[in-house]
Amino acid sequence: MGSLDRTGRMGSFRKHLRVFACYYRLNLASALEYRASFFIQAFGMALSNSSFIFFWWIAFRQIGGSIAGYSFEDVLFIWAVSSCGYGLSTILFANVSSLTNLIVTGELDTYLLQPSSALLSVLCAKTSLSAYGDVAYGLILMVVFYAGNAGAWLWFVFGALALAAIFTAITLAAHTLTFYWGDASAVGKLAAEFAINFSIYPEKIYGPAVRAVMYSLIPTAIAVHVPLKLFHGFTPWTALAALGGAALYCVAAGAFFYRGLRRYESGNAIVTKT
Repeated sequence: MGSLDRTGRMGSFRKHLRVFACYYRLNLASALEYRASFFIQAFGMALSNSSFIFFWWIAFRQIGGSIAGYSFEDVLFIWAVSSCGYGLSTILFANVSSLTNLIVTGELDTYLLQPSSALLSVLCAKTSLSAYGDVAYGLILMVVFYAGNAGAWLWFVFGALALAAIFTAITLAAHTLTFYWGDASAVGKLAAEFAINFSIYPEKIYGPAVRAVMYSLIPTAIAVHVPLKLFHGFTPWTALAALGGAALYCVAAGAFFYRGLRRYESGNAIVTKT
């Protein structure tokens, strides 16, 4: 029986992986249908992000040394992780920010009728063109400032992947509140803004209470500031705690969604997906 269960789980995992890959190919093909728009948006986002390098350069020249214990290179590292992580999240799971609208209008019905996981279908149904610029910006920062540093690249990849998952989970959890108290779009936007701000500034500029939130309710610090600490001084327990915390938060967000889904009342808004 145990082997049959494992076979079934592996089959389900492979099925979900194929669905995920199919959504990505379709979204990318749709984006590339208008290539000029795709490249303009991606380039525009990368250029916009680049202005912050100048801001931090000026800040460090004026202050000198470090800011809240972070050097200029440390700030660029967390910016690289943040940019790439958020970019991956919105490339792969951009539709999560539309969850409130899907629930309120009844269009969630469409995803509930899909043969694959309802959550997977909701998350992967859309992509963001400008997010490719975020990913490119993060990679460029790493190439310019950490080109030959294997340790930096290791924790950059770890952080970017963890942040993509955590940011998606934060947005999912915030918009899932719509099942319980109505339109939660404002909460979703606020949670996303807090998540971004917690990631792009040195951790210690925030007070103890805010840092507690950064590691619990909106735990982007796990994916941004912890990898920086691991880069400077690796400890296996810290790495395992970060990985376990990220996985636990994502599982909890998914469970919260399915629990809320029980309260959903169909809007009879059946729309054909093409």
